[in-house]
Amino acid sequence: MKSLTALIALFFFATQVYAQISEEDLTQYVNPFIGTQEMGHVFPGACVPFGMVQLSPDTDTVPYAVDGQYTGTVYRYCAGYQYNDPTIVGFSHTHFSGTGHSDLGDFLIMPTVGDLKLNPGTAEKPESGYRSRYSHEREKAEPGYYCVQLDDYDIKAEMTTSSHVGFHQYTFPETKDAHIILDMNHGIYNYDGKVLWSYIRVENDTLVTGYRITSGWARTNYLYFAMVFSKPIKNYGGKNFEDLVYKGFWRKFDQENNFPEMAGKNLKAHFDFETQPDEQIKIKFALSAVSTEGALKNLKAEVPHFDFGKVKAEAKNRWQQELSKIKIAASPEKKVTFYTSMYHTCINPIEYMDVDGQYRGLDHAIHKADGFVNYSIFSLWDTYRALHPLLTLIQPKRTSDMINSMLAHYNQSVHHVLPVWSHFGNENWCMIGYHAVPVIADAWMNGIRGFDVNHALDACVSSATYKKYGNLDDYMKFGYVPFDKNVNGSSMTLEYAYDDWTIAQLAKSIGEKDVAGTFETRSKNWKNLFNEKTGFVGAKDSRGNWKTPFDALHTANEGFIEGNAWNYSLYVPHDVSGLIEKMGGNNRFCEHLDSLFTMYLPDKYFAETEDVTREGLIGCYVHGNEPSHHVAYMYNWAGKPWKTQERVNQIVNTMYLNKPDGLCGNDDCGQMSAWYIFSSLGFYPVCPGSGEYVVGSPSVNKAEIQLADGKKIVVTSEKLSAKNIYIQSVILNGKEWNKTFIPIKEIINGGSIQFKMGAKPNKKWGITEESRPFSMKR
Repeated sequence: MKSLTALIALFFFATQVYAQISEEDLTQYVNPFIGTQEMGHVFPGACVPFGMVQLSPDTDTVPYAVDGQYTGTVYRYCAGYQYNDPTIVGFSHTHFSGTGHSDLGDFLIMPTVGDLKLNPGTAEKPESGYRSRYSHEREKAEPGYYCVQLDDYDIKAEMTTSSHVGFHQYTFPETKDAHIILDMNHGIYNYDGKVLWSYIRVENDTLVTGYRITSGWARTNYLYFAMVFSKPIKNYGGKNFEDLVYKGFWRKFDQENNFPEMAGKNLKAHFDFETQPDEQIKIKFALSAVSTEGALKNLKAEVPHFDFGKVKAEAKNRWQQELSKIKIAASPEKKVTFYTSMYHTCINPIEYMDVDGQYRGLDHAIHKADGFVNYSIFSLWDTYRALHPLLTLIQPKRTSDMINSMLAHYNQSVHHVLPVWSHFGNENWCMIGYHAVPVIADAWMNGIRGFDVNHALDACVSSATYKKYGNLDDYMKFGYVPFDKNVNGSSMTLEYAYDDWTIAQLAKSIGEKDVAGTFETRSKNWKNLFNEKTGFVGAKDSRGNWKTPFDALHTANEGFIEGNAWNYSLYVPHDVSGLIEKMGGNNRFCEHLDSLFTMYLPDKYFAETEDVTREGLIGCYVHGNEPSHHVAYMYNWAGKPWKTQERVNQIVNTMYLNKPDGLCGNDDCGQMSAWYIFSSLGFYPVCPGSGEYVVGSPSVNKAEIQLADGKKIVVTSEKLSAKNIYIQSVILNGKEWNKTFIPIKEIINGGSIQFKMGAKPNKKWGITEESRPFSMKR
């Protein structure tokens, strides 16, 4: 009896501890190694929040293609780093965070000792090149800092960053043959010919400048650098490994040894030193998309000294500020997953301009941001769902700047469209939809100002009516995208319909009734592809015939991109009640959802789709890819919110783990992590633009969400435990709340949400018709 009493007291004490929020170092809970193995990994290196420089190890040099054929294995290297690889080839300055396609990996630096080698070698035989073996026992990563021991050279490599400057610190052994390799040809998703030109200029014995132009995912990417050494260079040189027919009159010089200009398409340079035992050579490496002068300005403004510890401390402080936007009370293990997710959501988009406001625009002219910070890396097919709504909530100024950046993109676009998937001054046209539109509409509807809303509406309409993009001519002609015109036409139709609905909301809010009416009508186009006979959204050709045979399980060639009909048929976030009616009513709809989560999907149905893997599946539900991220919340519209609570709890606890392969799919610039943050708090933006969050099941004991002007939202979860996952009641701003949605206007200026949890479903809470979230149909 005494031991039982003690156990109860211990449980009560632990609950009380977890329910308290204290000031603490939140960076200690970030694990930069959490990512995926088979898909695009997040990079573990150093960066500051939303910084342009993302300095990280690259563990191999897998090419995009061999003999003109896509290798497939390169997909695992979207972020340059794979945890299971035994070697590091060097440290490059630009990366993507967990994307499903890739680019960048600019300006790779590798310190070495001994014989000079200018090729990377192979993982099987690292001594054949400049790469080195390493071990995780002597590797460390934390926000703003990365460290690893390069075993082949006995060199300790450390790095930290500011927004535009990568700061390297290498501790060498005693040697007369210390080298810093600068590989201008290295890149992620590399191929022969990707580097269009590169150039290096040795200005003096400590300063080197240069640039390179690449053609990859970003078709025309200009990037300039300024590199400063803490110690004078003893010797230097380089080699252009091109097989040149014409060499011009530069051939009169010995260009490979101590010649201050180097240029070519396959250029590698080295800078040589003598070192004493444990001597440190520091390198400041600044980037600019404008010019080498811009890189030097960035360098002088951000890191005018060689104090590595100071830059590291500043980086950590910047991370602490961003992570503190949401403070939670939870177990230490929960905090690791939560704050690692917060970390992921603050990596992209990046600040893409120099300290003086100049940036390279979509037209490749040099512009100056007037009254806003220019951002790049917009993975909008992914991030409009949860990342941008999260930034709208906790980063209102950045959100305003990002929208102004999108409008600048539109202004500079010869197509007169908003970004689709853009990075580093380029549109890469990846994926489908015009999803800058819901980002803008959702931000405006939730109180974000600081941009010209009328101009924004014009940009949205222009993007939604540009016939050359994404079969929009067919969409406007037929009311859907025919399968015979585009194999992904059904996905496109569904996503266009939702985007159109958000344009209607934006137009309605500023009194543009004609525009609102046009796009509200278009938003109903999803119905044109709902097949009453099968109960699924299907694929239809331009003559109005349904595709036969039709396989609702297959993820390829059935009308859908990165998904199947079982999942994509549920993508009508703006009209869930209308979808329920089409699918046969509440009970039939819930049966469909139940089947989705419990059926078994054989591998053959997603073998051709890289972005869908077994690790991301619960039954046929695909959490590892974005189109299904709202699905667990849909039971709320059918009057069974406890089923949403079960599924959200299941996903939170099985799809996000504290280990190197802990993510169930690509993080996709923070979308996967943003889902986790919202869902842990107890609500999720199922339909950005609706002005509502949909209630799920909280998994933190308490949270304080910092808003602008010192205001905050306080979320508490009374009696929360591993078994107590069901909502018994909710109090919103001090009043009983029986609805399965939370109006954002009720909390955007501060407020409180109190969840009371229990071990059994409360099947009387949130079940009435008026308790259900927004839908066009209601």
